[in-house]
Amino acid sequence: MDTEAVHPVHPARLSATLDPPLSRWLWLVKWLLALPHYVILVFLWVAFVVVGVIGFFAILFTGRYPRALFDFNTGVLRWSWRVTYYAYGALGTDRYPPFTLAEVPDYPAHLDVAYPQQLSRGLVLVKWWLLAIPHYLVLGVFGGGYRVLWITGGLIGLLTLFAGVALTCTGRYPRGIFDLLIGLHRWALRVAAYAALLTDVYPPFRLDQGGDEPESLP
Repeated sequence: MDTEAVHPVHPARLSATLDPPLSRWLWLVKWLLALPHYVILVFLWVAFVVVGVIGFFAILFTGRYPRALFDFNTGVLRWSWRVTYYAYGALGTDRYPPFTLAEVPDYPAHLDVAYPQQLSRGLVLVKWWLLAIPHYLVLGVFGGGYRVLWITGGLIGLLTLFAGVALTCTGRYPRGIFDLLIGLHRWALRVAAYAALLTDVYPPFRLDQGGDEPESLP
């Protein structure tokens, strides 16, 4: 019997399903089609920061993140991920993202963060800047400076461009690129959830590739 310790899955969970058939040419105009989402997300991310500040003081004084505020900020991350997946963070679907903070079960991109009943009142002072610095350096390579709206350069932007060119030339999305892209975004989500004070679970330095979340983290 295997007695090796296995930690539970990370509370920040990101998944996606490649959604063929994908248009050979639609990706060239998704910057325009997604524009309404980008405008709304600017305001949502301003609210995200304000809610995060309120959450910071709530955790500092009570050890809890108010559930309504937690759900709102998780929803902003979820909305951003759907737009990213549709547009220039992955190009993984041609289905237009819904305008909602809530989970949409039949959409091919999903994001959730498990609500913590208790959070450390001490960690809240340092985890979003000091403890997360090593991950910020890694994400700087992944995204060329990861942006709020998840429109990225760096490795993610380059891989997405390769996927778009492959779609145009072959009509197929390379599976290896898809798996790697989702793994990179999954890493970024875990860091985002940690830095946004949504969890005390430190992001692992590992690349979990593929559309499905791993069942356990060794």
